[in-house]
Amino acid sequence: MIIAIIGGGAAGFFAALSAKKHFPEYTVIIFEKSAKVLSKVKISGGGRCNVTNACFDNKELAKHYPRGENNLRKAFEQFNAQSTVDWFEQRNVALKTYPDNCIFPLSNDSQTIIDCFTKEASTLGVEIKFNQSITEINRTENGFELSTREAKFQADKVIVTTGGHPKRSGLEWLEQLGHTIIEPVPSLFTFNMPQDPIRELMGNVVENATVKVEGTKLIGKGPLLVTHWGMSGPAILQLSAWGARILADKAYQFSVLVNWLDDEKDEGLRVHLSKIIEEHGGKMIGNLNPFPMTSRLWNFLLTKSEINPEMRWKDLGKNVTNKLVNTLINDRYVVSGKTTFKEEFVTAGGISLQDVNFKTMESKIVPGMFFAGEVLDIDGITGGFNFQAAWTTGFVAGKSVRLLSSE
Repeated sequence: MIIAIIGGGAAGFFAALSAKKHFPEYTVIIFEKSAKVLSKVKISGGGRCNVTNACFDNKELAKHYPRGENNLRKAFEQFNAQSTVDWFEQRNVALKTYPDNCIFPLSNDSQTIIDCFTKEASTLGVEIKFNQSITEINRTENGFELSTREAKFQADKVIVTTGGHPKRSGLEWLEQLGHTIIEPVPSLFTFNMPQDPIRELMGNVVENATVKVEGTKLIGKGPLLVTHWGMSGPAILQLSAWGARILADKAYQFSVLVNWLDDEKDEGLRVHLSKIIEEHGGKMIGNLNPFPMTSRLWNFLLTKSEINPEMRWKDLGKNVTNKLVNTLINDRYVVSGKTTFKEEFVTAGGISLQDVNFKTMESKIVPGMFFAGEVLDIDGITGGFNFQAAWTTGFVAGKSVRLLSSE
């Protein structure tokens, strides 16, 4: 029995390891189009690799996927975040959980994860064929014929783990086999604000912000980072994931409303300001920053509210207070375009989830073909969720390759 894995990324490697572990008598071969495997793992998380998230309730875990929640819940019954932690620790990869629940290798080096995978592959006897781009796949009487520009290979079962494709053309070969393709659009991107002076505050972070896309129900919460092109950070990346299709339809031209004080409401903020005036009325507004933000950002917001930083708190009249309140909890910015992480891009779209049995990851259209990872119409928000989907779907596909076989 020959199992061909098309793609040597996170899902492909995990699928190969799972197949070989469950069926050591099978020949398992990874076909990688480039000269190296696991390249996305290498650069992910700034080279640290956020392997999963400390969300150990399957139902809650599934809620972190804008696309794929219900389907993944079934798959998580076989392999979930706790399974990931156990898998790595059983192979002597120490992990560390951070306050935001992101789990990284203790080494803070993605190479630790890559070394673990390649060592495991070598121990189990997984074969890897480099620089082998599959250009065509055809059904045969006994399985599949895989074609590259130089050669043809026979396989009994195939697991497709080619990752996310920014363009539909990268999925046409799977469409030709009868699969439905959901149009790919970017997910997890930052917001460009080319005309806004906020960019002069690049590097400023507000740990707890709430961002809404004006005119929609889209909300992102968490750290917000000001960059030289606009805004980034988990709050923005969340918005981009949940709003991937909505924002694509808007051609990435829209406005956001920022609450710099998390989810502080108008009434509560006015009470807070009244206390400051009562206790520190004689102090200059610019010198007394009462909120969890840098002095630079505080003064920027004062200027935006047309407030002289040298004004005393006690002189803050009704109209000026209204402006300040609005700026702090309802600050509007125009977004014009996006920036994607080219090497780490995540897409919404891919193989329709209706075409796949999530108990096995086998195609309902082409028996004997399985899918795992971002080639599917699955994507998670930032925080280790995309890798978790890769490990889960790869594991399930690998352990299911015996099912419905002609053995």
